[in-house]
Amino acid sequence: MDRIAPLSPNAWLRLDVVARMFPAGAADVLEIGCGQGGFGARLAQRCDYVGVEPDLSSFRVAEQRLRMAGAGRVVNTRLDGLPAALFDVVCAFEVLEHLDDDAEAVRAWRDRLRPGGWLLLSVPAYQHRYGPADELVGHVRRYDPAALHALLTDAGLVDVDVRHYGMPLGYLLETGRNLLASRRLAGVRGTSGHERSAASGRLLQPSARLRGLLHRWGTAPFRWMQRAAPGTGPGLVARARLPHPNDDEPTRSGSTTEVDPR
Repeated sequence: MDRIAPLSPNAWLRLDVVARMFPAGAADVLEIGCGQGGFGARLAQRCDYVGVEPDLSSFRVAEQRLRMAGAGRVVNTRLDGLPAALFDVVCAFEVLEHLDDDAEAVRAWRDRLRPGGWLLLSVPAYQHRYGPADELVGHVRRYDPAALHALLTDAGLVDVDVRHYGMPLGYLLETGRNLLASRRLAGVRGTSGHERSAASGRLLQPSARLRGLLHRWGTAPFRWMQRAAPGTGPGLVARARLPHPNDDEPTRSGSTTEVDPR
């Protein structure tokens, strides 16, 4: 899978948390803004997978990777261009922070869930950490954990579980991205946030097989280290459930089931 769809170091840190929060027993999954298909190729090994990606360049890479993986499909569209269908899991990794109306987006994603289904997403943590790298890729905001929790509950979701990731390597990676971005910003400030968001999925993406393997094994000790500090890190992963009409009461917030989509 590393040969088919290599991941960046930060994506490996994120996947470690996503994998442990992925709902057990899910039959199908929709990924919003699947980028170049790094996560999608892995999710497609476990579930009936559909990804949507509006950026044509990223879509073409994701389409090829899913074809090589032998499972799943990706569509070059936005969510509103996808035929009506409901899913057990809707994912959106590093998408919400690009959108002007995040509450509307969460409601739209919620509406693609079956009753009892799960929304699983990731965002950069803490508005006070907003920096050049955020501006470069068109981020509108970052999220404090309490604000993300409130956003999900305000959309009518329950069993909200918000976790950090990236301690300690994620902080170093973010510092490096900010240094690189500060040099590039002058060249993109004439472009819109939408254009920068569209291009964000193509930045810092590993392409060579060797580099993908190096990223996987190089981040392995840090993936274990971040598990010891689930309340610290520059990124957040959140999971929340759409209530089922037959629910007597919501499951205790923070409960998890582990399915590794790798």
